[in-house]
Amino acid sequence: MIRPGTSADAEAIVAQRRAMFHEMGYHDDQVLDSMCEAFRPWLVRMMRDNQYLAWFAVDSSGGIAAGAGLWLMDWPPHMIGPGAPRGNILNVYTRPENRRMGLARRLMDAALAWCRANGIRAVILHSSDAGRPLYESMGFTRTNEMRIVLELDSKTSG
Repeated sequence: MIRPGTSADAEAIVAQRRAMFHEMGYHDDQVLDSMCEAFRPWLVRMMRDNQYLAWFAVDSSGGIAAGAGLWLMDWPPHMIGPGAPRGNILNVYTRPENRRMGLARRLMDAALAWCRANGIRAVILHSSDAGRPLYESMGFTRTNEMRIVLELDSKTSG
């Protein structure tokens, strides 16, 4: 069963995000813990403001088997969208014992259906190597996004 998430699910989302990054090769517990502590209040605020939506696949015992989030990002008018929010799908995670059952696809279908119904034309995501085949099979294409991570001056980093 797929169900929408609520603010009561914030800790489940934080735990899934941590597990997702751990499985992607980030094994420094201190860094993961710090990320979770910073993510938690952001998530609660975004969920309260309806800027972060979540969906969960629930197993037969009522436990969360998989989850996915949708961050509605303010975005300027662009060739692929009139300026409505851009959807950013994130925190897609399935417990190892529930993989290869189509749960991530069903969660993605739910998020994309919500986007269509609410006029969100442009949807992006960042994919792990493991998730890329699923997203490509659903029509996602690679784009030209680039990234830099800046070192901050000690005066600005608090």
